[in-house]
Amino acid sequence: MLSFRDFLTVDYTPGMPEEISYAAMKRKRGRIGEEAEQTDEALNFAQRRARARVMKKNKAKIAIGRRKAARRAADTPRLNKRARKQAMNAMFKKLSKGVPRSELPASRRQEIEKRLEKLDRVLRRWRVDCYLKYARWKKNAGQVSRQKNECPVI
Repeated sequence: MLSFRDFLTVDYTPGMPEEISYAAMKRKRGRIGEEAEQTDEALNFAQRRARARVMKKNKAKIAIGRRKAARRAADTPRLNKRARKQAMNAMFKKLSKGVPRSELPASRRQEIEKRLEKLDRVLRRWRVDCYLKYARWKKNAGQVSRQKNECPVI
């Protein structure tokens, strides 16, 4: 759905050629008429292939961003996300009785993941562990050997 903002003409780069101004406008606002809806539904096959094409196209930008992020210290939301991921992986391993995700059928995997969504109270302990591991890792400037489940994996 187009908004009123899409019909405004604003020159983001005054005095530059039209192509540069147009590209600057696209970067600033995104594509006209393109809706960026966030849903929690699983992707179908066509959507998954489309996302794969987009990621392949942007892989250089993603790699640059990953290198920049590796040099920055992790903030609280990032540490929370890591702790949540570690907790979910540990609980998944427990619920699947040690069978890896890749060997489980999709239906069983989805069933376990639905059960995991309700287990947020487990995160408290993992969050503290993750903070402590990250603080120790940061203090030693990355000299601590990384274990399989250690927190500061970027």
